[in-house]
Amino acid sequence: MPAFDWRWGALSAALVIAAATSATLAKGKYDPGATDTEIKIGNIMPYSGPASSYSVIGKTEAAYFNKINAEGGINGRKINFISYDDGYTPPKTVEQARKLVESDDVLLIFNSLGTPPNSAIHKYMNQKKVPQLFVATGATKWNDPKNFPWTMGWQPSYQSETQIYAKYILKNMPNAKIAVLYQNDDYGKDYLKGLKDGLGTKGLKMIVAEDSYETTEPTIDSHILKLKASGADVFVDLSIPKFAAQAIRKMAEIGWKPTHFLNSVSASVSATMKPAGFDNGQGVISAQYLKDPTDPQWKNDPDIKAWNAFLDKYYPDANRSDAFVIYGYAVSQTMVQVLKQCGDDLTRANVMKQAANLHDVVVAGLLPGVKINTSPTDFAPLSQLQLIRFKGQTWERFGDIISSDVSN
Repeated sequence: MPAFDWRWGALSAALVIAAATSATLAKGKYDPGATDTEIKIGNIMPYSGPASSYSVIGKTEAAYFNKINAEGGINGRKINFISYDDGYTPPKTVEQARKLVESDDVLLIFNSLGTPPNSAIHKYMNQKKVPQLFVATGATKWNDPKNFPWTMGWQPSYQSETQIYAKYILKNMPNAKIAVLYQNDDYGKDYLKGLKDGLGTKGLKMIVAEDSYETTEPTIDSHILKLKASGADVFVDLSIPKFAAQAIRKMAEIGWKPTHFLNSVSASVSATMKPAGFDNGQGVISAQYLKDPTDPQWKNDPDIKAWNAFLDKYYPDANRSDAFVIYGYAVSQTMVQVLKQCGDDLTRANVMKQAANLHDVVVAGLLPGVKINTSPTDFAPLSQLQLIRFKGQTWERFGDIISSDVSN
């Protein structure tokens, strides 16, 4: 038996220690919901109830994360996407958020939908210090990093959007008589505030009628009749798709033909315009920041080609005329970008740090010139819109890309 060489033994031990140390350094820094192999992402969607037309967003996101996983995941980690139904009912949202955070141990909740549902879990998520990231609502209050550092929106804010409509009305229809319909909650009131702020003290006199509806109402026909009776020649409709479609149909039925502004979250061809009847929706004005896949101008666009290829493979049943599908596609890319920037530091604090450091990020599906930017003091990733008008069976863009910071 050969003699043991203590020098080789010491060297071997040193190599083993070095390897172990290197392995330790290579391992990630984690909070609940993240490991060397997995990232758990929570989500809450209205798969049932009055806002169920938005549910395709959650289905698109699940499909996109399946694509990412099939391609090797993010920095070697697979996404475990856990999505629950809340029926657009805030108490149910609270229940599902608690389940995701306290039972499923997700790293974060991503793109949960709706202003009332997200408002119900706003304080809870910040108390728990769990990211409530890229919420699917344009309420202005999501951009409040000082008081709610764990919550961030994604789309342009509702107030900014209606300020743009107000400026358009003041410039092009200075003698307008405006009627407004809005949802009686934070979502509708946020849109309404933006409109009034945009009109200013003088412009406020242009509003001759405003009415609100509850999401529990089966129809808004009576509200449309009431607003028509005001004599308004401009109608600003701040409702979700189900009621937006009802409004367009009823207006055609009673022969009311004001200049019609429709909030962008209801500008889906399949969820609003088709159910309303294409003939009934001609000339409706809205705003967008995403490419409309039904618009012929994008037929050979690389983004839309890639989007179609993605749907062919991972979500073949998707309705490609539904704007919410490309919304889900774009916001999912933003989430992936943040997680890539996190590297091996998958703590909740670092997720928010990276989300607050997005600089001129372009994701497939955004209109040319629209970029994602955030900072530690600005939690509004998107702030640009373009006006669109419904013609035929699709939307046509007009005017320039407008920054939603219209007060400057």
